[in-house]
Amino acid sequence: MQVYFDSDADPALIRTKRIAILGYGNQGRPQALNLRDSGVEQLRVALREGSSSAGDVRADGLDVMTPAEAAAWADIMVMLFPDEEQGQVYREALAPNLRQGAALIFAHGLAIRFALIEPRDDLDVFLVAPKGPGTALREEYLKGSGLISLFAIHQDATGSARPLALSYGSAIGSGRVGMLETSFAEECEADLFNEQAVLWGAIPELIQAGFDTLVEAGFSPEVAYLECLTEVKLIADLIYARGIAGMREAISNTAEFGALKGGERIVTADTRTEMRRILRDVRNGSFVKDLLSDAENGYALLKASRARASAHPIEQARARLERLKDRP
Repeated sequence: MQVYFDSDADPALIRTKRIAILGYGNQGRPQALNLRDSGVEQLRVALREGSSSAGDVRADGLDVMTPAEAAAWADIMVMLFPDEEQGQVYREALAPNLRQGAALIFAHGLAIRFALIEPRDDLDVFLVAPKGPGTALREEYLKGSGLISLFAIHQDATGSARPLALSYGSAIGSGRVGMLETSFAEECEADLFNEQAVLWGAIPELIQAGFDTLVEAGFSPEVAYLECLTEVKLIADLIYARGIAGMREAISNTAEFGALKGGERIVTADTRTEMRRILRDVRNGSFVKDLLSDAENGYALLKASRARASAHPIEQARARLERLKDRP
C-alpha cells in the first residue's frame, strides 16, 4: 500500500478554501482546531439551532452557522455528525444548498457505503479518516506529530478530489506520519468489524467476564480490577510499541506461558466463526439497519447497555481505587 506524506500534498490548497465542520464532538473540535492552527482562516462550524456545543465553538474563537447556511457558504463540508444522522442532514440541509462543485468530506465511510447519502453528481466526495479518537488527533498534532489517516475518493467531479484529500489530511496532521489510500467500503467494513469483534465489543466484555470470574471465586473486587483492567493498558502500550511478538519478548516467561495455555481456550474455532458472522452482518447491511432502527426508537438498546455498564460492580471497584489518587 502506498503511503503519502506532507511532501506529497499541497498545504496551500486547503488554505484557499472555505471549510465548514459539521459537528463539534469527538472529531469535529480536534479537526477544526488543527485546521485553524495549520493556517485555514476561512473556517466555520455548522451546528443545529440550539446545540449545546455552540458555546464551546465560540469559546475556541470560531463562528457558528446552521448546516444550511454553511452549505451555501462553504467550498468544503466536513461531515462529522453521528453516522445515523448524516442522511437526514444531507437531504434536508445540504443537498438543497450545496454550491456547484463543492466538496463533501467524511471521516467514516458508512453513509456512502450503505447509501444513507447519495451525493449529487457535481460534488467531490472523499474520505479522510484518522485512525484514532479525536483527543489523540489533537494531542499528537500539538506534539508535532499526528495520527495515520486513511483516505478514499468516491466522486471526483472536479478533478481535484485527490489533491484536496491529501491537502486536508496534511492540515489535520496526518501527513506527518502517513496517509494510506483505501476505499469507502474497505474503511467502513473493517472499522465496523473491529468495533464489534475486537475493540469496543470483545475487549470490555472480556474484562468484565474476567472480573466476574475472580470475584465469584472469592477474590477482592480491587484485586480483580487491577488484574483484569489496569494491566490492559500496559499490554496495549507494549503491543503498540513492539508488536505482538515484541510484547511477548518483554513479559515474563510465566506470563508468556500463560498466554500459550490460555489464549486458544478463549479464542476458539467457535469464536472465529462468530467473528465471520459479525463481518457478514456488517457487509450485508444488517448492522446498519439495526443501528438506524435503534436511533428511531430513541436509542433504547444503547441506553439500556449504558445503564448496565454503569451498574456493573467493576465500576464501584474503579471508584474506590480512584479515590486513592486523591490522598495527600
